[in-house]
Amino acid sequence: MKHLFVIIFSIIVFSTACFAQDSPSITPSAGSSAYSYSGTMGDEDQLRIYTQIWGQVRKPGFYLLPDDTDLLTLLSLAGGPTEDAKLSKIRIVRPSEEAGQGEVIWVNMKKYLDTGNYDIIPVLKAGDTVVVSGTVFYGMERVADFIAKFATVLSIYNLYLTIQNK
Repeated sequence: MKHLFVIIFSIIVFSTACFAQDSPSITPSAGSSAYSYSGTMGDEDQLRIYTQIWGQVRKPGFYLLPDDTDLLTLLSLAGGPTEDAKLSKIRIVRPSEEAGQGEVIWVNMKKYLDTGNYDIIPVLKAGDTVVVSGTVFYGMERVADFIAKFATVLSIYNLYLTIQNK
């Protein structure tokens, strides 16, 4: 019976490690505006926009930014891309200003890094969601990690069966 407890405990620990997620960040409520007024600076009014960045960046989450912020600045504020980021295909999901379908903008940040052409970098708008996907190797790494953890659980179960048959 003691061995069965060890096996069940091991399965719970490994499955928790496989499916653990970070807690979600705070986002504005559905009825709130995507803009925030932050007063004046000098003679100019300062508007801020709500944006999100997800995926392969060091600090994904919800950001409140000045209204003239570009994608490069948001990526920098989010700690930069991880080693697994696919920089050639960054997606910006922009909600529609009217009650309709929004648009998806694809940005090749790798091209900017290779050429230095700043015209490639779009300025963000209120409510934009930036998604930095992982490379194919990142996906394969995740699958291999899951298979390795599953194989460990199976090995523990096999060991338990071997001990029970003795």
